[in-house]
Amino acid sequence: MKYVNCNVCGADNWFVRYQSTLNTHAPRVEAFRCTTPDYGEHTQIVQCADCAHIFANPTWEADDLLHAYTTVEDETYVAERAGRELTFEKHLNALERFTGAGNGRTLLDVGAYIGVFVETAQNAGWRAIGVEPSAWAVREARRRDLCMIEGTLDSAELAHQTFDVLTMWDVIEHLDDPRAELEKSFAKLKPGGLIAVHTMNVESLTARLMGSRWPWLMEMHVQFFGKRSLSRLMADVGFDILEARTEGRYLRLGYLASRLEGFNKPLGKLAHWAVDKFRLAEVAIPINFGDLFTVYATRPL
Repeated sequence: MKYVNCNVCGADNWFVRYQSTLNTHAPRVEAFRCTTPDYGEHTQIVQCADCAHIFANPTWEADDLLHAYTTVEDETYVAERAGRELTFEKHLNALERFTGAGNGRTLLDVGAYIGVFVETAQNAGWRAIGVEPSAWAVREARRRDLCMIEGTLDSAELAHQTFDVLTMWDVIEHLDDPRAELEKSFAKLKPGGLIAVHTMNVESLTARLMGSRWPWLMEMHVQFFGKRSLSRLMADVGFDILEARTEGRYLRLGYLASRLEGFNKPLGKLAHWAVDKFRLAEVAIPINFGDLFTVYATRPL
């Protein structure tokens, strides 16, 4: 592991917010599944005394993080596809408030996983491709004939390409160096192009009330942004901020019950019982605790 400076302001001036709850000095690959139930298991989390950004410190080495994401597999995510499709349809509708319909324009989804948003955008008229480090996830996406690149923004296949829209859904919280990734994203956007960055909101009322029990405090999360800190970082990189907007998601009730069990076993078991008894497992419902948000911004002309 390594100690790092604040990625937002660069300061090496922090205090401990939450002590580590882990007994390992190497990332556990299984903890990097998107659907892992390991809530509350995390490295030491600190807060920058200068700008208030919250981040894991010490954190995993960049190569160890990349190894975890290239090797991870997550069949539960596939089973939850219906909920993801509804969520990404909602996200695309919000994005198109700024861009209008796709009409054949280009879109790059960074950290595309099994390609649900890529497929959603394609179906809506975008020429969408995804880039994703997980070999398993890329295979899953290609089974649906989606255009996917196995790798990162540094992949050779993207070297000479630029896009009208670039998206990062639930990605930036996993990054060793989000500033560098946003700089690469800036370079991949055409002038006037739009970026959408979605993550959890550590400044939200839910996060503040729950404190150390906030479920997004997890081993795979190394950056904890609020609307102010992420907007500041993106503006520093050169983006013009349009909006920082709270946005929820859809979850199947069966999947939601499994998430509750990871957080509170008695409550989760009760939820499982009710879902099974009334055959509600496949019903998808909107969930919004106010602790997820998207920043929309553009690359200046």
